[in-house]
Amino acid sequence: MLNYPIKFKPILQEKIWGGNKLRDHLNKDTITDNVGESWEISGVKDNISIVDNGSEAGKNLLELISEYKSELVGEKIYQQFGEDFPLLIKFIDAKSDLSVQLHPNDKLAKQRHNSFGKTEMWYVMQADKGSKLNIGFKKELDKTEYLEYLEKNKITELLNFEEVKKGDSVFINTGKVHAIGSGVLLAEIQQTSDITYRIYDWDRVDSEGKGRDLHTALAIDAIDFEKKDDYKLTYRKEENVSSEIASCEYFTTNFLPVQGKIEKDYSQLDSFVIFMCVDGVSRISLKDHTEILQKGESILIPAIADEVEIEGDKTELLEIYIK
Repeated sequence: MLNYPIKFKPILQEKIWGGNKLRDHLNKDTITDNVGESWEISGVKDNISIVDNGSEAGKNLLELISEYKSELVGEKIYQQFGEDFPLLIKFIDAKSDLSVQLHPNDKLAKQRHNSFGKTEMWYVMQADKGSKLNIGFKKELDKTEYLEYLEKNKITELLNFEEVKKGDSVFINTGKVHAIGSGVLLAEIQQTSDITYRIYDWDRVDSEGKGRDLHTALAIDAIDFEKKDDYKLTYRKEENVSSEIASCEYFTTNFLPVQGKIEKDYSQLDSFVIFMCVDGVSRISLKDHTEILQKGESILIPAIADEVEIEGDKTELLEIYIK
């Protein structure tokens, strides 16, 4: 029986815009200064997470699903996704601005890439003073006007920017243009997909003077040109209580600040649970197995688990599952 808190080895991704906060703030094991992402739990092809603890150490996530099926992910989730893991869990450090981008919906992603779409959310863990996120457009557009601005290299004049601080959270529907600004460290919860349409990259070039590919043609049919204020998320911060930040058909994310010892009853939840530690240190206990979860670490609780004990001192967790 698979009934212990599972840790995975982080998959570190070097990026042109990456920095050193994943190492310096979250203690990721790297000596380079351009690590942009830590893939905490991933079922993406060629980036499958490997178990780092317990009796299943050395096995990968898809092997676990194949062996334990609904015991790991939940009956309904296994029926829907089979041996694909439905979520991709990351920490992201933007030393410089990410490209302005968007993601296709499920239908378009399936047609073009045989992939899931990419609905996602961000939780800001730390932000330098004045740091911003780009979320959507500042006004209503159509394709013609958008292309005119793009051709004149004035696309940034259309973008909506929001200054952010620790604890801010946003929801990003498919089709919404967005970019993480320089100085932001955040947690990202998303559908399992690595499909991104890049529409602007700040005229950035590599050491050979080459810019990264843009996906202008692919993006046109995927962009949501409406101005929507549907991205701002609010939530309560009640001690030892799970407060919903975001919930959609793909995932639910709660904010859970822990002081002392609490017990969580998951007996009625037909889903795995993921904890991302966004501040402090906690002890996660399941049966007779306890794991320490530090800031910048993530852990997966199998769906078969009924009760989990959490102990912390001013610890802040993101609690993630699928309803």
